[in-house]
Amino acid sequence: MSDTDPIRVVVVDDHPLMRDGLRALVASLDDVEVVGEAGDGESARREALLTGPDVVVMDLHMPGTNGVDATRAILRDAPGTRVLVLTMFEDDASVFAAMRAGASGYLIKGAQQDEIVRAIRSVAAGQAIFGPSVARKIIDFFAGGRQPAPAGEPFPELTTREREVLDLIAGGLANPAIARQLSISGKTVSNHISAIFTKLQVADRAEAIVRARQAGFGSKKRQGHTPN
Repeated sequence: MSDTDPIRVVVVDDHPLMRDGLRALVASLDDVEVVGEAGDGESARREALLTGPDVVVMDLHMPGTNGVDATRAILRDAPGTRVLVLTMFEDDASVFAAMRAGASGYLIKGAQQDEIVRAIRSVAAGQAIFGPSVARKIIDFFAGGRQPAPAGEPFPELTTREREVLDLIAGGLANPAIARQLSISGKTVSNHISAIFTKLQVADRAEAIVRARQAGFGSKKRQGHTPN
């Protein structure tokens, strides 16, 4: 890309309204253009290979191939492309999963338009950029001497507590038993389960259990407890 060429962007989000909004934002700029769109990770990979964008603006949680896996695949197959994550999730697991996959930036949906534009330009220029809350999270994470979850950890988009709840769901426990096991309220359990369903893109408890057991959740060894 020369100094006079527009920054070529592929927009990836499973919500058409979000894609429309980003396309309208980019259309108002002289130095950026949308060259492709996708609603899931696999389509994003294909679109990136087809159009050769400078930047992919990537959602994380989508049906089928998620944004983390799509980022990894795009950067493997098109190493000249940069990925800017734009997502509603800012938990440790999501942030560090995206970083391990090679994302150059991470913004939270709801960011101001000028912040998104600045991030696209910065990432295209080879810089790393993170929204204020994510930057603070990264600083606190390493200042505290902690390390992100291992790369092979299943469902990196879930928080540690959400993985614990999912593990107990997969082990066959009902909500009251999960609340007792984790010493939290039934309402908190319900909130965690709602977040799990959203992040894993599952419709109900049965589908969540299938996904969890396929990933090795629900075993006594993993749960670290014996059934009540």
